[in-house]
Order: sequence, then C-alpha cells, then structure tokens
Amino acid sequence: MSEAPEPTAPPRLSGLKALRVYRHPRVTAMLFLGFSSGLPFLLVFSTLSAWLKQAGIDKTTIGMLSWVGLAYTLKFFWAPVVDRLAIPLLTRLLGRRRSWMLLAQCGIAAGLAGLSLHAPEDGLSIFAWLALLVAFSSATQDIAVDAWRIEAVGTEYQGAMAAAYQLGYRVAITVASAGALWLAADLGWRVAYLVMAACVGVGVLTTLVISEPAARANPLSAEQERRALAWVEAHAHLPKLLRDIGEWFVAAVVCPFLDFFSRIGIRTGILILAFAGCYRLTDFTMGVMANPFYLDIGYTLKEIAAIAKGYGIITQIAGTILGGVAIARFGTRRTLLAGSVLVIATNLSFATLAMTDDPGLWGLGIVIGADNLAMGVAGTALIAYLSGLTSASYTATQYALFSSFYALPGKLLMGGSGWVVDQIGWPGFFLYTSALGVPALILLYFLMRAEPANSPSTAS
Repeated sequence: MSEAPEPTAPPRLSGLKALRVYRHPRVTAMLFLGFSSGLPFLLVFSTLSAWLKQAGIDKTTIGMLSWVGLAYTLKFFWAPVVDRLAIPLLTRLLGRRRSWMLLAQCGIAAGLAGLSLHAPEDGLSIFAWLALLVAFSSATQDIAVDAWRIEAVGTEYQGAMAAAYQLGYRVAITVASAGALWLAADLGWRVAYLVMAACVGVGVLTTLVISEPAARANPLSAEQERRALAWVEAHAHLPKLLRDIGEWFVAAVVCPFLDFFSRIGIRTGILILAFAGCYRLTDFTMGVMANPFYLDIGYTLKEIAAIAKGYGIITQIAGTILGGVAIARFGTRRTLLAGSVLVIATNLSFATLAMTDDPGLWGLGIVIGADNLAMGVAGTALIAYLSGLTSASYTATQYALFSSFYALPGKLLMGGSGWVVDQIGWPGFFLYTSALGVPALILLYFLMRAEPANSPSTAS
C-alpha cells in the first residue's frame, strides 16, 4: 500500500502570538484534566516509595513494587476498548471520552482510599493490589484524556494543549508529592492518602463540565477498515460469536496499526517507536529513586516537600510553558533535541550532588530546578510530537500505543533501579541514568533525516 501524503505543518508563530494559543477555552480546560491525570502518578511511584522507605521496606523491594506502573505501559492492550466500547447509560449521558474518564476516576479514588486504610508493614500483598488498581484506573483515564486532548482542537493548538496538560500535570505532581509528604510528616501517611483520594474530585468535576469533542474520521482509515472487515466476512463459515469477536478485533486493534504504518511507512514507523521508547529512559529510571536518594543524603520529608517538590514544580511549570512556546516558535523536533540534551546534563548534576559532603538546601534547589526545567521542556515536546502522529479515526488506540512505547523500556529498567544503586552507589547510578539518554539523541538524528519536512510533527 502506498504511503498517504503528509498533512501540511501548521505555521510557526512569533512573539506574543506564540503565547495567545493559551487563551483557547479547551486549552484552559486541559489544565484541569492534566491535574486529574497527574495526581495518581507519583502516589504509586516516588511518594509511595517514601512511605515504603519509612516503613522499613528495602530498596530492592521498593524498586520491584514500582512495576505496578507497567499498567501505564501496557495500556495499549485495552485502549481499543476505550476507543470503541460504550459504557451502558454513562456513554449515552456523557459521550464516549467523558464516560471513560469518569469511570476511571472512580477507580482511582477507590484505590487511594483503600491505600489509606492499609499500611505496608501490615503486609504488602493487599497494598500492592490497591496500588495496581490506582495505576490501572489512572492509565485508563490517560487513554480517554489523551484522546479528548487530540480531538478537541486543531493541529495548531496541539502544542498549547500539550503544555497545558503538562502544566496541570505538574501542579498535580506538587500536590501528590510535596502536599502528600507534608501531610504525612504532620498527620501520617494514611491521612495523606485519604486527602489525595478527595482531590480526585477535581477531575470528576472537570469531566462533568467539559463538552464531548465531535467524532472525526478520515477516508483512508475508513477504506482500511472496510478492507479488513472484508477479510472477516470471507470467513462466514465460523460461528457467529467468533465472527463478531474477529470483526471487533480487526476494527479496533488491527486497523489502528495498519493506519499508522501506511501513513508513516514501515521503516520510519519503527524508528519513531524506537525513539519514543528511548526518549524518557533517564526520567523513568531516575524518578523512582529520587525520594530514597534525598532521604539517604540527609534531607527531611519537609525539606523534600519544600525544595524538591514545592520549589521544583515552579521551574517545571516554567519549563512546560517554555516548551509550548518553543514548539510554536521553533517547531517540535528542535524542542525535542533541546529537551533531550538538557535532561542528560541535569542528571549529571545529580551525580555531583551525590558526591558533595554537605550540599545544603541551596545545592538541592539548584539541581532540582535545572532538572525540572529540563523535564518540562522535554515532556511537552514529546507529547506534542506523538499527538501529531495520531489519526482522527483511532485517537485513543494510537496515542496509547505511542505512550506505551515511550514508557515500556523505562518502566522495565525502573524496577531494577534500587538494585543498581545497591551495586554501584548514588554517583554511579546518576552517571548510568545520564548515559541512558544518549540513544534517544542518536535516534532523533536519524529520525530528523527520515521524516518528511512538511510533517506537522517534525516542522522546524
């Protein structure tokens, strides 16, 4: 099958025009949906790891428990269900995207409330299952929110939507990290997690207020789906149940993959997926051990809350806004390149912090500020890049595929982060995480050469 022509890239904006994209009403709504997506994330990762550390759980076990986050990575398996399956009554009342958002938010609230009723020292089994419920529900919410974000506005606003999402996400990260740590220090971990469960109400309210985006499709995707379904119809000898299952599977799972590779090309498509898988390796492998690192070198929970989580979020918000403006001004691939270099450099600064006898709060603040600025730029660029690759016919499934690919390698390596620290120490660990960013730079070079210049995702 020949490749479909690439759509024309949106024009780059200059000066104040690059900032005005943030005034769109749905861009504003994206702030709150970003908060809803970001809230559960650290509550099953670094914040949870601090609770486990204080409960006396060893670092290797802490790292292994982070594997509950594989739900975020494997979400493309059930993304076709979110893309096409209607929830009885709820979908008729709210629409396809909002109904799945609401159902997922209920699961997140239930899981966090359940965690508040259990302590890790009482037994990790139930604790781990509740954490998995939160991660699974959160991943499902991400599928629906990502689809809404891409479908709600045109291509010219996707950079701003990505930045707004990241901004809301980072505010939620502050609440779920600094806020939860502060509450835990004064009132205990159980109260902290119960308050976090109540904060899920922000997402619920936003879901009820926003409107459902209009469903869209493109002729190429419709033609591919007709061809795939024709193959199913040719197997009329099969029992009806098997034919129904096969028809659903081809339409919901096979066609999104065919659509992506037919539009992009097989070689470029594989290169894109490999690049996405490498781009956030440094962030994921370092992130789960951040709080244990801060505690090991002598910082208290309140100092971590104030500097690493409170002040740090300000610089990450700045990086997020800067990333959105940079995309509008310079294009996505240049912003991707800048973000990748910054993340590598800032992880090297953590190695310096680990080798300093008494870095103090100023040393922590400088390193955290630089790292969060870099993550804000890199995260916004990657979201905008992957969003520009999706088809309107398979928004949820294709974006779930992309986001799963960018998370899978990092999540797998994340589980061994504690073991790496035990083997080579903190300075060596941060040299290791910095080196993990190099493959993304190499792949980005080849990707920039392979992708057509008029692609909206690669405009420079």
